[in-house]
Amino acid sequence: MANITETKFSDIYITPEKVAYIPDKRTANALIEFKPDDFEEFYELVKNSWDGENPSYSVSYHNVYYRVERSITIGGVQYCARKMPAKVAPFSVLGYPKELSTYLMSLRKSSGLILWAGPTGSGKTTSISSLLKEFLSTEGGFAYTIEDPTEQPLDGIYPVSTGGLGLCKQTLPIGGKWGESLKSALRSKPRYIMVGEIRTPDTASEVLRAATSGHMVLSTIHANNVTDAIASVVKYASSGGMSEDLAYDLLSRGLLGVIHQSLEGTTVKKPQISFLFANPDTTKGDQVRGIIKTGRLNLATSIETQMTRMSRGLAMFPDIKIRDE
Repeated sequence: MANITETKFSDIYITPEKVAYIPDKRTANALIEFKPDDFEEFYELVKNSWDGENPSYSVSYHNVYYRVERSITIGGVQYCARKMPAKVAPFSVLGYPKELSTYLMSLRKSSGLILWAGPTGSGKTTSISSLLKEFLSTEGGFAYTIEDPTEQPLDGIYPVSTGGLGLCKQTLPIGGKWGESLKSALRSKPRYIMVGEIRTPDTASEVLRAATSGHMVLSTIHANNVTDAIASVVKYASSGGMSEDLAYDLLSRGLLGVIHQSLEGTTVKKPQISFLFANPDTTKGDQVRGIIKTGRLNLATSIETQMTRMSRGLAMFPDIKIRDE
């Protein structure tokens, strides 16, 4: 029997009875029992790496990272460990339209918030990690990530073809406090900040402030669509003491774009997307920013118009053309 590192799988499920299962490649959803030679070694690492509090954590086994979810079932403790890639995938291979990829890369010198939304397991973190890698490799600069747990291997140095370097440091939230960690990150003067997920009021508040203070911020949020993602950020921020009006105002000034995605397909999954962008030049009038500022999120027409224009290779904003640089 092969060992865990040699076997190709996305997730491994370990029941309270210490029986392991992995997806069956021959079917869409079924599992098969998995009995690797090194199971005991892997199991002990997963079990003993829990900090006693957070059910989500990462382990490194033979230089491969796994994101672990620890659950309490009626039969005892169960683990799900998702194998993380050894390298961050190039953005060009993730299945997005060329026009969208080109436009996103044109934002690399901008400041503001790029928000990736969607359901669990839709590839949100993979997408923002890959985009951050492209920014660092193309533009350079210092990037600071806050993740819990860390997923993609972003930490390191990125040579830039035109000269200079990009540098990324991955961190965990200090004491589980995302807002405090984001404040600390800002003191390091990063060019890019990646926040793994907006899921607390203090995270949302600090993300909005960072997005209006000259930084590029990339983050994810669970949401059903683009409009729901915008509303959820404001809901989180306003539930932590920030007024709703201020949250909408900061978001209207700091937003660069929201991309919502789901994955469709059985053997090969492809992203199904919708998106909405605000004019990166905040000195110019912009209908999207104006609508968000009012808090009345009637954005369906803007979303449809932008997606149509982009699919035709047309500029979404009069002074911005979609082109390779």
